[in-house]
Amino acid sequence: MPKRSLVLLSRSVFTGLDDHPMDGFVAIRGNRIEAVGPAADSGPFVESADEVRDMGTRTIMAGLVDVHTFFTGWVLRRTGADLSSASTPADAADALLAWTAAHEGAPVALGRNLPECLLGADLDRALDQVFTATPAVAFTEGAGTCALNAAAGERYGFTPDACYAEMIWRLMADYLPLDEVREAYGDYMRMLNSRGVTAIKEMCFDDYYGFADEMARREAAGDLTVRVDMMSQPVGRGADLAYARTARDRFQGPFVRFSGFNRMTDRGLWCGLAEMIEPYEEGADAGAAGKTVVEEPEWDLIARELAEVDAEGFRYSLHCQGDGAVRKTVALYRDLPRDERGRLARRHSITDLENSDPADLEAFGSIGGICEVYPQILTLDAREDCLSTMRRQIGETRLEHSWNRRGMVDAGCIVCCGTDLPLLTPHLGDSIYSACGGYFADGLPVNQGNTLTLAELLRAWTLGGAYDLEREDELGTLEPGKLADVCVLDADAFSVDPRDARSLGVALTVSDGRIVYES
Repeated sequence: MPKRSLVLLSRSVFTGLDDHPMDGFVAIRGNRIEAVGPAADSGPFVESADEVRDMGTRTIMAGLVDVHTFFTGWVLRRTGADLSSASTPADAADALLAWTAAHEGAPVALGRNLPECLLGADLDRALDQVFTATPAVAFTEGAGTCALNAAAGERYGFTPDACYAEMIWRLMADYLPLDEVREAYGDYMRMLNSRGVTAIKEMCFDDYYGFADEMARREAAGDLTVRVDMMSQPVGRGADLAYARTARDRFQGPFVRFSGFNRMTDRGLWCGLAEMIEPYEEGADAGAAGKTVVEEPEWDLIARELAEVDAEGFRYSLHCQGDGAVRKTVALYRDLPRDERGRLARRHSITDLENSDPADLEAFGSIGGICEVYPQILTLDAREDCLSTMRRQIGETRLEHSWNRRGMVDAGCIVCCGTDLPLLTPHLGDSIYSACGGYFADGLPVNQGNTLTLAELLRAWTLGGAYDLEREDELGTLEPGKLADVCVLDADAFSVDPRDARSLGVALTVSDGRIVYES
């Protein structure tokens, strides 16, 4: 049976191979790109196509690649009893009880959107009275904090003050098997497709607590519309190489693969938990002043684990926020094997790089280092809310080294884009606004000399991500023979001022040759 053909026409086709778009076409046959070229050459493809879409001036580009996502965090904000309308502790307890009655066999009573005003001893007592043996956990909106009964504290080992992702891994093993969680993966893919995303690098804690079976089932059923590169983030135990070998052998299809491990080093600079080269300022928050680090990362463990992971042929991604953590990570990576081009053979990466010394970016670029940045991050804050804190912690001079994507590109690093989803939701318009314009949520700029050009950002979202997934031969640019993962924006990205880019959306997403989203 002949493969179905689709032709997309636009006066703004960005192949990723040049800095500027062309008036052209993209011809797709089956799940591959058949041809790309100027509009004048489109005739034969248009005449024989099963479907032709004239996109006008809307930019056509390769599908976006988000290299840092957490389905476990995204789905947690959508799972359990909705407690938003609860006005008393009894209301919240009753809603949790009703949810458990409708979810027979669920090992936990789970709630979301708990009003923060209900947190406290009265709610804790209500949960203990209603759920004497069953763990009960109720998260506030955004899951920043929670209420939990004694049974939950004993079973899961986290507290309302420390219920972030790396702390709740025991709870994940109880909510990931829920039917509503497995069904929600369809909604997750549709959300990503609606943002133009066709591939992700998914952080999967430990052995993913059985959810890898759901990925295998969906790939076998042919219902995946997002390519998933799984990475294990060790939290309950160290890097499990036996699991990694099994996962690598098991997932070698067109959609699901396994590539290695992700680990945290330091934490946020804004709260004084990043590791710095020079000490924090004297006016820094209590506990950080005069120190380079407050909570020492487990560098000995990281070094041992990295050597083992690299020797087994797996990748390692280290999440660093302070320039001190970046420097130590670059030093660790520089001793590892290189390929024939002098680049790291295993494509190890650094994630976030909130603050980095230019000398370390040069060193990282010299070995083909991969920088996984959050291009939308400035949209979370108003300028002075963020910068006043940063100045207090590290001063004005070091502040200039923050969010230095320009330095990464100029140093020869491979830059790619992540969101830390659910911290941020993929949005190309916000990325242009923040990473090309250097604007905070209130429209005020910072370090505009550290920003990227539009073409550099689009390549980071596409070809850079494909390289990070070790799939640049299949994805990331519009070229004949590559997999047909394509994103069509709802305007010409090259005519939009970065200050106005936040309204830029997605008109059409093609995954594996199939239209999976249309606005």
